[in-house]
Amino acid sequence: MWTVAALPTLLLVTLAGLVITGASAPGLVDAGPVVRWGVPLSSALADASFAVTIGAFVLCAVVLRAEGPGGAWRTAASLGAAAATSWALAQVAFLVLTFAQAAGGLGGENFGAQLWQFVTELELGRYLLWAAILSAGVSLLAVAVSGYRSAAVATVAALIALVPLAETNHGSGSTGHTLAVSSWWLHTAGVAVWAGALVVLCAVGGRLGARLPSATERYSRLAIWAFAATALGGIAAGWLRIGSLSELLTHPYGQLLLTKTCLTVALGAAGWWHRRATLPAIAAHAGSGGRGRAFWRLAGIETVLMAAAAGLGVALGNSAPPVPEQQIPDTSPTFFLSGYPVPAYPTPLAYLTEWRLEPVLAFATVAALLVYVRWARRLRLRGDSWSTVRTTAWVAGWLLFAWITQGGPTVYGSILFSAHMMMHMLLAMVVPILLTIGAPITLAARALPRRQDGTRGPREWVLGIVHSRYASFFAHPIVAAINFAGSMILFYYTGLFELALTTHVGHLLMVAHFTAAGYLFANALIGADPGPTRPSYPLRLMLLLATMAFHAFFGVALTQQSTLLAADYFGWLGLPWNVDALADQTRGGAFAWGIGELPTLALAIGVAVMWAKEDTRTARRQDRAADRDEDAELRAYNEMLRQRAESGHGQRR
Repeated sequence: MWTVAALPTLLLVTLAGLVITGASAPGLVDAGPVVRWGVPLSSALADASFAVTIGAFVLCAVVLRAEGPGGAWRTAASLGAAAATSWALAQVAFLVLTFAQAAGGLGGENFGAQLWQFVTELELGRYLLWAAILSAGVSLLAVAVSGYRSAAVATVAALIALVPLAETNHGSGSTGHTLAVSSWWLHTAGVAVWAGALVVLCAVGGRLGARLPSATERYSRLAIWAFAATALGGIAAGWLRIGSLSELLTHPYGQLLLTKTCLTVALGAAGWWHRRATLPAIAAHAGSGGRGRAFWRLAGIETVLMAAAAGLGVALGNSAPPVPEQQIPDTSPTFFLSGYPVPAYPTPLAYLTEWRLEPVLAFATVAALLVYVRWARRLRLRGDSWSTVRTTAWVAGWLLFAWITQGGPTVYGSILFSAHMMMHMLLAMVVPILLTIGAPITLAARALPRRQDGTRGPREWVLGIVHSRYASFFAHPIVAAINFAGSMILFYYTGLFELALTTHVGHLLMVAHFTAAGYLFANALIGADPGPTRPSYPLRLMLLLATMAFHAFFGVALTQQSTLLAADYFGWLGLPWNVDALADQTRGGAFAWGIGELPTLALAIGVAVMWAKEDTRTARRQDRAADRDEDAELRAYNEMLRQRAESGHGQRR
């Protein structure tokens, strides 16, 4: 009953929020009540649909056990497919109604031609078109979901389909574009996993039976991370839209935002109570229905509160914030191209003090640190050992990653080629070595529990991915070396470089690719993690020598190049420090040469040390074997030589 009430609550709260903020009032060009109310309502329906889509397939991938028709897994998959179809239809309706709102009404003689112009020539139209296309693609994938792997693919596809929507939200056209886009995506993805999965769990709860305790416990662990993502993304997004804290009380937008924040905190408290009291009670009384009914009652109330919070979010997304979305605080070419004002002069101290929050990467950093430390602690608590050196290397690697991607290297890397190259080399060569020493896959295999009921948990997914044929191909030492070295040429000498400079998604993909490529290469040479078939030590040194030669060639080529890379970007920044862009590119080439050689040399030393240790271990093993069998191998060898000598002596006679 409570779950059924969630959708009406979402729609009613959306309408009430629009009335409170004045967004429902007719504008200067009124497209009529159908369009005026249809835009936010179609947005609300799309939001609810993608939340249920993502939540359903997350449950199918990591919480529920796959079974035949009529079971909880199949019911959840069917709900996800239906929600994905609803999402695609609502997204198309939102696209058409958004254009109609700008055009002054639905229909007209040239409505179709103007709509086509809107989706092909205007940035907003292109993003909405991509959102509609991707949501339609998700609906096709959703219908084909038949197992854990396809459920995971559908989940990832749905999360990717949110990216165009993130580009259209409030704040993405103002100062802090990257912060607005990332914070909206992180917040929305967190809400989808948290609220969407709870709605679907309530819907299939009656089919769980004795599996209720394990399902609710697994969902609860997911909800903790989803709540953290929701909170971090929401705080960052709210900060962009509120000029001062007083506007939370004085401005209608701020009042709705404050109400939504209070609801989110209340929901977090309810989740804490679930973990503290309700879940242990369900586990202790797994055979009785009373505790289960208490859980579903509280969970149902949570879904209604989540729907109310989501409705407030839709209303906020369709209302004008106190801080104007289209503000022009800076008319410099630097701001026009990079989206940020000119930072302080790039001194060594400025590289340490200049920071720019990136919510997705910040969340990934904190999650990686917390999870790793928790796994290492779990091993120690059960009496197993885990190297402090590995833990220290992992922590150092992620702290360095945070500084590279959100500190001075990124701040100045968006306007100086030399800073960008420093960021790239540290990200691709230094961070991966530290992460490889940390051996996260080995730690996960030892610390994570094995699922006994046929479902796929974190351990099963991690090891399944590591041992998949795709991972084995890219982790092969030769492939990893080609990918590591060749992708640099492909990146810098094609339009990919400028795409990473001018789009936030391109920047994030660059960070992810080169960090992963560096890890695969380092792990193939000095790593302890499973996956690649590692070559002999001489071949490893040959790969390293080839890599060192490539970096030298790449760096020297940049220092001697007379044309500017990404000239339409670096050539028009107009920095106030009398920067010669071509000379700065030459410095970047020197960085590529110098910074690239040092980590490669460190890898070579590491391979040599491992080779020496392997020889030492082999010698000790042979000595122990000789002690056990009284040097039988040596005696057999001497006997063979004696027989050969006697045979040769006899033939001469």
